[in-house]
Amino acid sequence: PSPEENVIILDEYANTSSAGSIIAFHLKNDGFEPGEVGLICSFGAGYSAGTVFVRKRAD
Repeated sequence: PSPEENVIILDEYANTSSAGSIIAFHLKNDGFEPGEVGLICSFGAGYSAGTVFVRKRAD
């Protein structure tokens, strides 16, 4: 991705560990259209990992 497409959250939110990917998605999901699906994967300290399946509802 280009620098404009990158979501940088460290300067405002510091290190949020595995929550960083959810925060970044919240800040930059304007191209996520109703009906589309996605997968957000995160990892945290140690061996923790998680995945969230998301689908944008049509309003």
